[in-house]
Amino acid sequence: MKKAFYITLFTMGILSGLFGKKEQPKADFPPVPDWEPAIAVPTEKIVETFRYYTDGNSDFVIFKHGTCVIVSEGLPEDEAIKEAKETISQIFNYHPDMNPTPMDDGNILVRYNHPAYNVVLKDITEKNKETIQKNHLRALATSEVLMTPQGPNKFDEFGMNALFGRCYFFMDAKSPEPIKIIRKSSVNKTE
Repeated sequence: MKKAFYITLFTMGILSGLFGKKEQPKADFPPVPDWEPAIAVPTEKIVETFRYYTDGNSDFVIFKHGTCVIVSEGLPEDEAIKEAKETISQIFNYHPDMNPTPMDDGNILVRYNHPAYNVVLKDITEKNKETIQKNHLRALATSEVLMTPQGPNKFDEFGMNALFGRCYFFMDAKSPEPIKIIRKSSVNKTE
């Protein structure tokens, strides 16, 4: 039920213009959050966790700030990077709707409308709880309004952590810097 609620909640971001002020300050396109967290994300732990979530059955590219993008299997490095950058661009230049999902290991997986993901690690959110709570509203894109049961742009801890994770997508989308291509696990390949 909570998952369905958050799916609806973040999908409503598309309609945020209906709930905003009539007169809005000039915004750059695409709209981006004000907050770029300085909290380092351990990319190797994200790779390991995302590989677990995909059961090792996908090739993916990880970007500097931890965004993982699934790419077609077996592509040469340059084509895999090109496909991953195109996927990020499609999300960023349309609208980065997110679908945060609580995972069985306590982390949050933030999904988008194309195969790009951010893993929000529980240990990082626990260590940085105060910073996330203090800055989560800065994680909203310019003029974005998300409706919750508590009211417009009021979030529980899960919502705050999901917004925090989505900030890293925006950072990777504004300056896409792939750092590694992870190949489908050879253990899962049929000989």
